[in-house]
This record gives sequence, structure tokens and C-alpha cells, in this order.
Amino acid sequence: MSLRTRVAIAVGAVVFGTLAIVAAVVYPAVGANLREKNDQALIQVAREAPTIAAKLKQAGTVGQLVPFGASQLQILPNATTGPTNGFVDLTAHDVQVADGRAGPYFHDEAYGRVDYRIYTMQFPGDPGTLVRAALPVSDAASTQAALGWLLVVLIPVGAIGAAAVARLAAGRVLRPVGRLTETVERIRATGDLSAPIETPGQDEISRLGQAFGAMTAALDESVGAQRRLVADASHELRTPLTSLTTNLELLAERPDDPSAPALVAAALAEAGELRVLISDLVELARDGQASFHVEDVRLDLVVERVAARAAGRAPGLAFELDCRPTLVRGDPDALEQAIGNLVDNGPGVPADDLPYIFDRFYRSAKARALPGSGLGLAIVRRIADMHDGTVEAIPLRQGVKFRISVPEIAVDRPTVEQTTARGRPAIPGTAIG
Repeated sequence: MSLRTRVAIAVGAVVFGTLAIVAAVVYPAVGANLREKNDQALIQVAREAPTIAAKLKQAGTVGQLVPFGASQLQILPNATTGPTNGFVDLTAHDVQVADGRAGPYFHDEAYGRVDYRIYTMQFPGDPGTLVRAALPVSDAASTQAALGWLLVVLIPVGAIGAAAVARLAAGRVLRPVGRLTETVERIRATGDLSAPIETPGQDEISRLGQAFGAMTAALDESVGAQRRLVADASHELRTPLTSLTTNLELLAERPDDPSAPALVAAALAEAGELRVLISDLVELARDGQASFHVEDVRLDLVVERVAARAAGRAPGLAFELDCRPTLVRGDPDALEQAIGNLVDNGPGVPADDLPYIFDRFYRSAKARALPGSGLGLAIVRRIADMHDGTVEAIPLRQGVKFRISVPEIAVDRPTVEQTTARGRPAIPGTAIG
């Protein structure tokens, strides 16, 4: 069952139930209102009895049931129980009303196959004389019956009409959903995530389509990045794997060859390069999905640790530090890795290569003869992005200056001193050149 049909059925059911409730309230209310109006009319007719009595005496029709508009009027002097002239018999209760021992009252009674509503009261100023006003109840009954038939017809017709209108309206409202569904099915069938999704407007469905379009665009970009990563990785892995395989084959063929130690050393070096490359690939493949441990970090202390480690590896190089206590908020291990990659980057970067050095697997012509995978600076950029920061390479007359910036958190001086005393890191935001 389609969504439009379900909407139409739901609306039809709601309208049917609503009209049924309204009918259940209106039908008896109309009946009660008609009865109230008839009773008021009978009271008014009975009160006109003194005016009419003189005319009835002249006409000699006192005691008879005479028409008075839509009603009937009867004046009975010396009322006694028993039959009357052409109308309902008098009861003891009627006699009590005529004598003033009981008050006026209404009752329903049939006479001559006609049901009447009868109002009985004492003739004003004349005890013993009875006044009765009667009105056929068939008039009110027919009006109420007509209303009942109208409601019986109106309720299902209204429900069916509402369901039909709701189905048409639902078709118009859900048309963008249909287009979105067709696009999704086309994407599923073709695998083309770049298929455009047209959802103009600002309503909820349009916003859903726009959000879905943004999601497919991001997914397409992610899939493209994964494909490029796989292609680049396969290219980068092919050379060291080929060299490693060749050296191992030579060792297997000539284990006693005097050059075997050199081949072993070359194989170990190539295996080390593969290990670094695979480690970098895994780091990049996470694409920010790895656990990101956030804490207050003393960025100046991280820089000092990286410089000390680099100085130990390269005792012939001099490192100059210009640090001040700086608190940032981030992952201390990731920040240390990023700064370490910048320090280990090598002997400068040609100006022509600067726009590309943060791309995956990019290596300048000067650096291709050196060990490395071309992923270190790409990892630096990803870590900077994770910390809402930036990284850039600034050309100098001699060499190049790398600068990574992350947001610094402003804190009071005592807080920094306390953090230093405790020997643990702090929060985001500084620049390192």
C-alpha cells in the first residue's frame, strides 16, 4: 500500500470519526431544541386563552378543539374526568390542574392516530376551567428524521471526499519524495554518487533532499579519496616490494655469496621503509576516525621534547627554540607527531613544490632519492585540521619555514605556573615556526 493511500485512509477515518461524533451530539441536541421551541409555543398559545374565550363563546365552540395557527386550543369549563368533545379524555390530574391543586404540565398522548404534545393549565382567574394547547409532534419528528437522514448520507460522503482530496494533496506534497526515491534507486543501481538531487524549496522535504545530497557528495568525495589512496599506495608499495623480493631471491639462490650481508642489510632497510609506509597509510586511512584524546596540553613542552629527540638523532645539527608557556586543548601524542614530522622533513623544499607538499605521496624531485613515503606532511595537515588549526610552508631566502597553528586558550598566569609545577600538559592555540 502506497503512502498516499495510507494518508487518504487515515484522513478519511479521522473525518468519518469526527463527523460521527458531531452527529451524535447534534442529532439529540436538535431534537431537544425543537421540543423546547414547541413547548414554548404551546405555553404562548395557552396564555392567549382569555383573549380567545370571548370569540369561542360567540361562536358556540367552547369545549371544542379549535385550531390556533399550527396548534390546537381547547377550553373546558367545569372540567371533570372523562371524555371531551373531540379530543383526549380528561384525567384526575387534569381536574386537579383546573381546580388549582396541581400546576401546569406537559405530556404526550395519541388521539386519532396522531401523536400530540399537550400543555395543560388552569384558565386564568377562573378555577375549575381547564385550558389545553396541543401540537402534533410529527412535525418535529419529521424535521429531526430529515436531519438524521442527512447526517447518515453526509458522514460517509464527507469521509470519502476528504480521503480523495487527501490523496490528491498527498500526491502533490509527496512528489519531491518520489523524485528523491527515484534518485536514490538510480544511485543504488548505478553506484554514481554524483547524481544530482533536485529538491527546490525550504520545507522539510526539501531540506531532507538537500541534506541527502550533501551526504552523497561527502560520500562520493570520501570514496574518491579512498580510491586515490589505494591507487597511490599500490604505486608507492610496488617499488620497495619489488626491490625487497629481488634481494630475497638473490639470497635464496646464492646464500654463500660474499655480498649476502649487503643484500640482507638492503632488505632490512627496505622492510623498514615498508613498515613506515604502512604505518603512515594506516594513520591516514583513519581519516580522523581514530580515537582523539583531548586534554590540556603545554605546547611549549611538546616542542621541547621533539627538539631534544631530534637533537639526539642528529647531533651535528643545531636547534634553536623560542618558546613561551602556551596552553592548547588537543591530543598531545598527535601534536607531538605533527611537530616531529615537520622537524624530520629534510633539507628544504623547492619553491615550485610548495603548493603540493601537503598532498598524499607527493615528493619533490630532490627528496625522491631519500628515505620516506611522502605521507608525513599529509599527516601533519590532518592533525592540524583535527585541532581546528592550520599548517603552511613559507619560503625563505634559504630553506623554508613550516608553521603549524592551533587555537590557544587564554588562561591566567598562575594557572600556567600550576600546570608547569604538576608537570602535565594543557589546552588549543599557538603558532610554531
